[in-house]
Formats: sequence, structure tokens, C-alpha cells
Amino acid sequence: MKNRKRYIALAVYFVLLMLPIYWMLTMSLRTNADILSSFSYYPKNLTFTNYIKIFTDRAWYSGYINSLIYVTMNTVISLSFALPAAYAFSRFKFLGDGQMFFWLLTNRMAPAAVFLLPYFQLYSTVGLIDTHIAVALAHCLFNVPLAVWILEGFMSGIPREIDETAFIDGYSFPRFFITLFIPLIRAGVGVTAFFCFMFSWVELLFARTLTVTNAKPIVATMTRTISATGLDWGLMAAAGTLTIVPGALVIWFVRNHMAKGFALGRV
Repeated sequence: MKNRKRYIALAVYFVLLMLPIYWMLTMSLRTNADILSSFSYYPKNLTFTNYIKIFTDRAWYSGYINSLIYVTMNTVISLSFALPAAYAFSRFKFLGDGQMFFWLLTNRMAPAAVFLLPYFQLYSTVGLIDTHIAVALAHCLFNVPLAVWILEGFMSGIPREIDETAFIDGYSFPRFFITLFIPLIRAGVGVTAFFCFMFSWVELLFARTLTVTNAKPIVATMTRTISATGLDWGLMAAAGTLTIVPGALVIWFVRNHMAKGFALGRV
């Protein structure tokens, strides 16, 4: 009886979880006039017009490409800087290490709007406005501290004797770090990559302000559905449905690492 209640509660949870996604999917398969004219639990007049527009209009599909480019760049950059930084915090004690670690987290806590104007003026001066690297570097402001914080928890769980044994065996630090140490925390790397990807993917303020046309992301392109005649609900729903796909794919590829990471790491 107790297990039955758990299964019922779990089923209700998943229904509530999937209901918004299902509703957005059904709206994406209807015309705007159909959505506004009648209430329906499923699309009676099925249409793929909204998806066809997104895949054929360069202004739309380029938004997904731009987002994938700068999000991937940010994830790689964040991990590249966070891995050695987290190792330093987990293995060494130095003057001000606790204060510096807390300072990193304050960057993650601060609102993005606080840093927006300095970034905009800096990038305007050096000519990085409307480039993918501009958004990727800006997102490092909150992704690198998060990555360091997560990875430090995983690294602290690895015995120091492994480092000492590897150095006695003649391993150089780069060889030891890449071939031995990182594989031991691959679950943590997977979890960190997931969070870096997702936080960068859904961020709007930096992505919209630092781009104009060439690197305009999908989150900014979706504002085109608002016009003088109102909101194009069908097109908005189709774009929203497609934005879920990259995140779902990332979860699928790192699902095993994420399961271990949530169980063992600082998440």
C-alpha cells in the first residue's frame, strides 16, 4: 500500500512536470487564429507552419546556431579555467584562499545587470560587440565560479595519496592531471558541463545586449513574435519547444555522470 502511494505520487509529479511541455507542443502545432478562437486539449487542425518558418527563415534558425556556438565556447572556457582553479583550492592552502573562494561565489550571486554596463563599454572599446566570443566570455562571470565550486567538492573527495604516488612514478603535473586525475572526477565534470551549458543557454540579458545581428541568440530572436497585432502564440510555442531539445540532448549524453554527480558531489 505504501509503495502504491509512492507510485501514484510519482505519476502525479511527472504529469504536472510534463503538462507545460505538452501544452506548448500542442500550441506549436496550431495556427495563431486557432489558438485564440477556441480552447482545445489537442490540435484539431494539425499544422507544421510554425516549424517550417523557423527552419526556413534565416533570422530564426541562425539564432539557434549562434546560441549553440557561444554556449559551447563558454562551456569549454569555463571548464578549462575551473579545473586547475578547483584543484588549487582543493589541494593547497594559501593566504586568502577562503576569502577568494567566497569572492568567486559572490560573482555568481550578484545580478547580471550590475556587470552589464562595464562589459558593454569594454566590448565596445575593443570591438567585440555582436560576436560569439563576447557573450561566451561574459557568461564566464557566473559559470566559472559555479564550476569551481562544484569541481572543488569532487576533487576534495579524491585522496591526496593518488597525487603523491603519481609524482613518485615520474608523472609530470599536466600528464597526471589530464590522464589520471580528470578521469577520476569525470562525474563532476559531466555535472559541471551540464550546469554551464544550461545557465549559458537560458541567459538573456547579456546575450541580448551584447549582440545585434551576427551573433543574435534564439532567446533574443523569440522577441520577434511580439508585434503591433499581438503575440504570435504558435510561433512562440514552436521556438520554445525547439529550445528544449539541446538541453534534453545534453542531459541524455551526460545522464550517467549526472546521476553519480548528484549523489557524490557538491551539487
